[in-house]
Amino acid sequence: MKLSQSLLALATAAGLLVAGPALSAGKSVGVIDHDWSFEGPFGTFDRQQLQRGWQVYSEICASCHSMDYLSFRNLGEPGGPEFPPEQVKAIAENWLYPVVTTDDEGEVLERTPLPSDRIPGPFANREAAIAANGGAYPPDLSLITKARIGYNGIIKQVMEGAGGPEYVYSLLLGYADEEPEGFDGGGLSYNRYFPGHRIAMGQPLYGDDVEYQDGTEATIEQHAADLVAFLTWAAEPKMEERKEAGVRNIILLALFAVLLWYSNKKLWRPIKDGGQA
Repeated sequence: MKLSQSLLALATAAGLLVAGPALSAGKSVGVIDHDWSFEGPFGTFDRQQLQRGWQVYSEICASCHSMDYLSFRNLGEPGGPEFPPEQVKAIAENWLYPVVTTDDEGEVLERTPLPSDRIPGPFANREAAIAANGGAYPPDLSLITKARIGYNGIIKQVMEGAGGPEYVYSLLLGYADEEPEGFDGGGLSYNRYFPGHRIAMGQPLYGDDVEYQDGTEATIEQHAADLVAFLTWAAEPKMEERKEAGVRNIILLALFAVLLWYSNKKLWRPIKDGGQA
């Protein structure tokens, strides 16, 4: 029974590899294929880009979208934006929204955030977020680049990932000044990369929204790329450590394979030579 199951699994895997164009062609769903610094087995995050991305999020996106799984202290940790400790503290103290807690008697209290706090969002709960946005819920952005898919095809996804960053980048740039002829949005905005092209979120970026502190030229493409890089780091804050560990493990496995091959030759040579040591 186990042998039959193993053969079936092997046959299924082989079938996926040689299946029709829908699986093997690896075509994208129309997203912009952007060249990211963090792509590939040796890719890393650009620290300056992450800091600019945080600036775009905090000045534009934070008024609607939360980052529930990110703490202020993460902004200063290795592998991320790596803000200095005093800047992380200042960011927390000057954040737009307070931390809501309760005292020993259950009374609701508000206080200034600390670096150890999760980043407070703009709304108290989901219902408040929906009510403030005309019935649409603005999703949390902590894992948005992992929750979205930009590429179709197994080969494409294995080689380049699911394309979440590309999808979010394309979405940010997918708004048009004029809607296509015959388009009826029903009060929604047109976006060429959003499924169905009708999206509740209005255009968030225009290119002159944020004046970068490091002097980088502010364009809509730059804003979108920096924001997506930051969101990708937020979804995978240990990505660089994971890649480094993967490379080390591959090297160790290669060395182990060489040792096994040499040991095998050493042990079996006397037998192959006629059984004489």
